[in-house]
Amino acid sequence: MSWCTSWPIFGSSTIPPASGLSLRKPCPITRRRSGRSRRVARATTVFRRKSMKILHTMIRVGDLDKSIAFYTDVLGMKLLRRKDYPDGKYTLAFVGYGEESEGAVIELTFNWGVSNYDLGTGYGHIAIQVDDIRKTCGAVAAKGGKVAYGPALHGGATWIAFVEDPDGYKIEFVER
Repeated sequence: MSWCTSWPIFGSSTIPPASGLSLRKPCPITRRRSGRSRRVARATTVFRRKSMKILHTMIRVGDLDKSIAFYTDVLGMKLLRRKDYPDGKYTLAFVGYGEESEGAVIELTFNWGVSNYDLGTGYGHIAIQVDDIRKTCGAVAAKGGKVAYGPALHGGATWIAFVEDPDGYKIEFVER
């Protein structure tokens, strides 16, 4: 019997530590799949579909107009849509570099009456590809934005920088 050397869901030999699974399992090709392995195979197929894509990421903001100004005026995004939801007492605004049908965008959620949020330790950052990192950071600073780190060479090959939006969310620039 052969043994698997990779984990099909993650495409590598790394299994998440919390999974409790071992790489020393017979390959599904050499034996009849159990109910669980059939479900894993179906899940893997579903998540490889070309129709799936990231649509948006949502962040909560304390001042919607200030946040829209930062993402549009400082980072050069477009305000794609904005709508009030009086029954829920919140407003949503979507910003991005292209239309929502073309790529992922950022959803800015403003809950009426909430002026700030604790960012916590779970949030990391949003990454944006840029052509010229020094020029981009200079433009952000010139428009009153905060460059929190860099530009700096990361790993000897990639130039990165971090800026912060009005609520303190980190945005990474990666030069490509």
